[in-house]
Amino acid sequence: MRHTRRLVRGAGTLAVTLACLLLAGCSAGSTASGGTGKNALNIGLTAEPANFDFTKTEGAAISQALLYNVYENLVKLDQSGKIRPQLATSWTLSKDRETYTFHLVKNARFSNGAPFTAEDAAFSIGRVKSDWTIAQKAQMDVVDTARAVSPTELKVTLKRPSNDWLYRMTTRVGAMFSRTGVGKLATEPVGTGPYVVKKWNRGDSITLARRHDYWGRTPHFASVTLKYFKDPTAMNNALLTGTINVIGVMQSPDSLYRFENNPKYKVIEGTTNGEVVLSLNNGSGPLKNPKVRQAVRYAIDHKALMDTCWAGRGKLIGSMVPPTDPWYQNLTNEYPYNRDKAKKLLEESGQAGRTLRLRLPTLPYATACGTVVKSQLEQAGFKVKLDQLEFPAAWLTTVFKNADYDMSIISHVEPRDMQAVFGSKTSYTRYDSPEFRALLKKADQGTQQEQITSMRAAARLLSKDAAADWLFLLPNLMVANKDITGLPVNTVSESLDLTGLGRS
Repeated sequence: MRHTRRLVRGAGTLAVTLACLLLAGCSAGSTASGGTGKNALNIGLTAEPANFDFTKTEGAAISQALLYNVYENLVKLDQSGKIRPQLATSWTLSKDRETYTFHLVKNARFSNGAPFTAEDAAFSIGRVKSDWTIAQKAQMDVVDTARAVSPTELKVTLKRPSNDWLYRMTTRVGAMFSRTGVGKLATEPVGTGPYVVKKWNRGDSITLARRHDYWGRTPHFASVTLKYFKDPTAMNNALLTGTINVIGVMQSPDSLYRFENNPKYKVIEGTTNGEVVLSLNNGSGPLKNPKVRQAVRYAIDHKALMDTCWAGRGKLIGSMVPPTDPWYQNLTNEYPYNRDKAKKLLEESGQAGRTLRLRLPTLPYATACGTVVKSQLEQAGFKVKLDQLEFPAAWLTTVFKNADYDMSIISHVEPRDMQAVFGSKTSYTRYDSPEFRALLKKADQGTQQEQITSMRAAARLLSKDAAADWLFLLPNLMVANKDITGLPVNTVSESLDLTGLGRS
């Protein structure tokens, strides 16, 4: 099996080089070119990173900003979800499906000036297992050895065949780090990508500047500012007044009418990996009882909820698989809305009268949908106490780390994240099913058809066990000035990939 590409080096460079400012988030030793006017882009987003170190900090905001832009991988996902070369020019897989041989680009450099070699690639893969602390580090456990055969050849041997491993190399766990540039990852990211972090105004914005010495194709925009808004109306007004050029994630779908019929703007609507999950604590409290979890699922009118809190935009899915994955199946009829059945199950559980704590992150979709969930559950006889936790810090600590909750609402936007959320009893969902884990193992080690069959069975088991409730799949709703090009119809990776954006 062989994959290859031809490399094209960008020709244009700017005459002016800006020295890297010694500010929080600046990449030490890098050189970058800034821009204004048509060379600059401003994008509105919602969730700001807590820091820049996605090796030790959970959540998708860091990868959204830095992956493929500041950090690059050996391979990446394109907008169709296919695996493409990035720092690898080609790769082969042995007949026993256990050894990958990667051939690497020859002229890539990190933003600290160090050359990128196979030694850095081996170091990066090994470091996931030795130094990373986030849950995704387990995705590298299948690796036995990673060694540099030469400066441009890397050999990775797995402990067993894995359908999943190469795909995971397109995510944050596949990011390539400099052996001399990991000392201050929280504030000074060092990557081979076309951008460096120029400035971080905490609580407001992150500005990326284009590198003049980037090894690959030069991106169109010399400067990209990611501006963060907690208020959806403020983000909409920022686009209308020209403060930003793109709403990267539309957080108030009922406001789309302000842009849809305006010739100054374009509206993009597609799908994402973002399953909006009503998380249920399977390990403690009332929801440890399967009848209570089943009652919750029957009590939710998903169509009415999506219409009310997200203007009917999105897709009902019924389990933890988006339609862009090969093993997607429509499981929305597993627990059809039935208030009477919910009441009966709650009474049978012996848990009626106990108060469920619905602990929400301060994110627009969670707060908007949380009130609807609370209302629907109360109509089915539940007692629900709703409170909000500041996101990311308070929610990540209280809910994600300590599992101090009964229910929550969060969009899991990481690709193919069913295993990460439900595959370990130490996950915040506390779901513990040996049968589920056996299906995941079979899917990973079998043929491609066995992978699809087993993953479908795993998703169906999750749904049957009422391990959570899946409210809907977030749509990819973006609004931009009409001259902005290259925006993705579907969001299929962790990255907000800036490299293909342009202006007509």
